[in-house]
Amino acid sequence: MKVLIVGIGALGGTIAARAINAGVPVRLATRSTESAGVLRRSGLRVSGIGGDACAVSVDVAPVADYGKGDEFDLILLATKAQDALDIAPRLRPLLAPDGILLPIQNGGVARMLADRLGEDKVLGGFSNLGATMVQPGIYEQKNAGHLLIGELAGGESERADRVARELGRAIEVRVSPNLTGAIWSKLLINCSVTTLGALSAQTMRQYMETEAGRRMFCNTYAETLSVALAIGARPERLAVEPIPPGWDGNGPADGRYESWIDGIVAFYGDVKPSMLQDFERGRKTEIDFINGYVVSIARQCSVHTPVNAAIVETVHAITRGQLAPDPSLLELIMQASQ
Repeated sequence: MKVLIVGIGALGGTIAARAINAGVPVRLATRSTESAGVLRRSGLRVSGIGGDACAVSVDVAPVADYGKGDEFDLILLATKAQDALDIAPRLRPLLAPDGILLPIQNGGVARMLADRLGEDKVLGGFSNLGATMVQPGIYEQKNAGHLLIGELAGGESERADRVARELGRAIEVRVSPNLTGAIWSKLLINCSVTTLGALSAQTMRQYMETEAGRRMFCNTYAETLSVALAIGARPERLAVEPIPPGWDGNGPADGRYESWIDGIVAFYGDVKPSMLQDFERGRKTEIDFINGYVVSIARQCSVHTPVNAAIVETVHAITRGQLAPDPSLLELIMQASQ
């Protein structure tokens, strides 16, 4: 299987390093000639959970250089969400007749691309693998995560199994017959764990030690879960069961809730949020595809999501330079959403 990985940031770089190290025939595509040159000179190196892996020689070029004569069985799209929507039409001609585009962004990106390019060309997927980019070409894997892939229409398929076998040589890949439910499971984590960490400039383990952090997590998670259930999604287990013990439709009502939270902290507690890395590098975030996506779906099914809405406004304010990430923002958001 000929594979092209587009987007060599924290996630794409980690997958690429492990794939090349495992002997998977992978080529890489970057945004610019300059970034391709940097990776060509430095190679790729990943450390952390999963062990060390190194790729001294990498076949990399700017995405614009790929064209006639280039044909891939699988294109793994590991860019930011908005970049994925922008670049995907240019990747369509690079697919072999039975080639597959596999976007692994958050929210509804895969569904949007399937509507534009055809569901026969798009396989859904996402990652709960936590990684950071120390510098271009050097990555650190923060947890024992995996890729989850599947058909957007649900059910099983030979092509999903085929992709899982190939990429599974490098990283753990699981196939879900209920990808929509799994996407919402990931959104539950993104909206609460990831975004709150970015806003507070802390890991989950740090902000959960404060009253404001715990209340923000509980309220954000509850709102997001209410939206998922309102549209008929069936969230799947990731690190923990997606529905907290004793859930009564409004929130947890069971003494086991604290143990359930401990399970989430154990898995995600020390990961530096990718959105915080976006703030630090002055890049546009994916907030509109995470909490913003939840708010937009909530409006369609008449679910009230004031905390998620306030989070979206605050992230945009940070992006505009009007605010800076700080633990105090969590309390301010709680006040604004009441």
